[in-house]
Amino acid sequence: MDEELHERVREVVATVPPGKVATYGDIAAIAGAPSPRMIGRILSEDGADLPWHRILRANGTPAPHLVHRQLELLRAEGVLADGQKVNLKTYRWQR
Repeated sequence: MDEELHERVREVVATVPPGKVATYGDIAAIAGAPSPRMIGRILSEDGADLPWHRILRANGTPAPHLVHRQLELLRAEGVLADGQKVNLKTYRWQR
């Protein structure tokens, strides 16, 4: 994988502030990644020290395998979900 892209993704994710969320697609567009899936891959491989929990799927839902932990971390920052879906109009980060 392109190390420069990897670092850009990490830098962008690191700037998403507490109480806000972004989608994998948002991060891909800002970092210049070819696909949102690549963002998920980078975060799964090298995102433990980043606010990975602030990155959601395009419909405002967490990754299925992380749903409970991700929503717990978001709630701690004041981001509320309706069931398992975060209202992107309310909480989406605008860079």
